[in-house]
Amino acid sequence: MDVDAVVLDVDGVLVDVADSYRRAIVESLRHVYGETVEKAAVQQFKDAGGFNNDWTLTDAAALFLLARREGYDGDVGAFTDRVAAHGGGLAGAEAVVEASLDPGAVERVREAWRPDRLRAVFQQLYLGADLYRELEGGEPDPELADERGYVNDEPVVVTPETVDALTSEYPVCVLTGRPEAEAELALDRVGLDVPAERRFTMDDWEEGKPNPRALVALAERTGATSVAFVGDTLDDVETVVNARGADPERTYYAVGVLTGGLTGPEGRRKYEHAGADRVLDSVNDLPALLAGE
Repeated sequence: MDVDAVVLDVDGVLVDVADSYRRAIVESLRHVYGETVEKAAVQQFKDAGGFNNDWTLTDAAALFLLARREGYDGDVGAFTDRVAAHGGGLAGAEAVVEASLDPGAVERVREAWRPDRLRAVFQQLYLGADLYRELEGGEPDPELADERGYVNDEPVVVTPETVDALTSEYPVCVLTGRPEAEAELALDRVGLDVPAERRFTMDDWEEGKPNPRALVALAERTGATSVAFVGDTLDDVETVVNARGADPERTYYAVGVLTGGLTGPEGRRKYEHAGADRVLDSVNDLPALLAGE
């Protein structure tokens, strides 16, 4: 795999977010609605596509819970399969609700659906009270005012040796669905210094993955003719597939890692089925792969 630049996702690649972002999804639903989904359900939504943004995923999971209250009798797997069939993402979840319930029930689901409230609770749980005040500029709910913040429970995956090996040989870029401030927290934690022009975060583009615009822009900014993008979801692989269509003059490689929601033999199978060029146990295997070892 001969490449001129390396693009890295953050969640599931550089840091483990099982007990931070994914926990925030589960606990936000519980806090707002008094019930929730299992943590494993988060990956089922991810696999449906279009859920690179965890706020959006939380909104879709809330639609599932509210639809169940109104008589939808499918489980999470059935719901997310139908979401995928409707094109994935929040629009797909809304389409499933509308197709599964009578108009009165759909209206009741929409009346009970509270995306703004879910986002506020999510941020308070993830950031903790102090960072919530600093980054969001708001005062946390009294019952959440003492929260330490799940952000503190993000083990670092990438080693200093890997960071050194990659940054000494390649222009390293970051493409993440995190907001800019939260991307900074993770990059500081792992010791990866990436110039602003080589980063795309939630704040930099509206489309989100798997739209290829950001990946193509990073290839252009680095002057690369061959790029490896390392991610932890099927949307990351699809981003590469889409970049090949949008920018056929360059070569794009999709590298999946098994340190996010996709793990083990089943995770490897899903990556390969989606079109990943390589599947690694972790990003720490990347320098050897790129060196041809």
